[in-house]
Amino acid sequence: MATAVRHGGAVEMPIERIEVSAFELPTEEPESDGTLEWASTTIVVVEATAGGETGLGYTYGDVSVGAFVESKLIPAVRDVDALAPGAAWTAMQEAIRNAGRPGLGAMAVSAVDVALWDLKAKLLGVCLADALPRFRETVPVYGSGGFTSYSPPRLREQLREWVEAGLTAVKVKVGRHPEEDPERLELCREEIGPQVELMVDANGAFGPREALQQARRYAVFGVSWLEEPVPSEDREGLRFVRERCPAGMAIAAGEYLSDLDGLEDLCDSVDVVQADVTRVGGITNLLRADGICRARRRRFSAHCAPAISAHACCAIETLEHLEFFHDHVRIERMIFDGAPEPEDGRLRPDRSRPGLGLELKRADAERFAV
Repeated sequence: MATAVRHGGAVEMPIERIEVSAFELPTEEPESDGTLEWASTTIVVVEATAGGETGLGYTYGDVSVGAFVESKLIPAVRDVDALAPGAAWTAMQEAIRNAGRPGLGAMAVSAVDVALWDLKAKLLGVCLADALPRFRETVPVYGSGGFTSYSPPRLREQLREWVEAGLTAVKVKVGRHPEEDPERLELCREEIGPQVELMVDANGAFGPREALQQARRYAVFGVSWLEEPVPSEDREGLRFVRERCPAGMAIAAGEYLSDLDGLEDLCDSVDVVQADVTRVGGITNLLRADGICRARRRRFSAHCAPAISAHACCAIETLEHLEFFHDHVRIERMIFDGAPEPEDGRLRPDRSRPGLGLELKRADAERFAV
């Protein structure tokens, strides 16, 4: 544990340095969902130093996020107290007012905010989950992937891996070729059996009426979760599907949100609100999202970045589960030491490792530097 510097009775541990790196990792094979195809994923990593400790944060986005951090955020947080991530968050919001807070700006803030929370926990000598207002010891996860580009054997292989790992829910992509989805879902149900929850994600591939038609088809296979049947921006469309979809099927959306106003507005249109700690404004804003869900009586499900989200979600009272997304799981295993692995379908933050418990495997990561 580092020793804080005191000035006039106030504890101050000034942020000394922030460094940014970006790495682009190719996928194992081309991947696609209902509306997008990709062959690589870029992770932007932020490292913040104070008091002899270095905190690590990151977001998944374009390499330009790193440039945003360097030009707007580093000057804003330099010399801010490392033990007060909230103060740094406010300083960053003020700094990017004219540069653009939504989207890329929010992702940049998220990466720095996570790094500063990791740094604070390391300075205190505790794991990050314990530095937050913890509600739970472990976080339930569901397997996510099942890309529309997968062959039937590859889809079966992935489903089998999740079930063998003890996951009790899985999610696959739908909507690229709607006529093929019933056959794919029949394969899924056959592979996972009747006890594992089957979820689907259309990534906004449909209009409201087509989405409702597809939802009724999915219900035949016991699908209990339909994510983004229409684009998240179409709140009326989401509400249309939610009010008419088969009983027992939850409508979820929100992974692309970058502000709390949008999240609160979404509550009127979905059963489950989603948010991504690397997009919505970091841990500072994710905790506020929990408050909104609590007030609006909505369930919360965290989107991706499991190595961060496992800690953050311990502090989410309304949490249903966390997305154990194939691409992010693979990347975090490749470039970080300490990425958590599920046990009995849950992630448990390692309390013996301060902060996030992550260390950048620099030599491995540098092969993908951009």
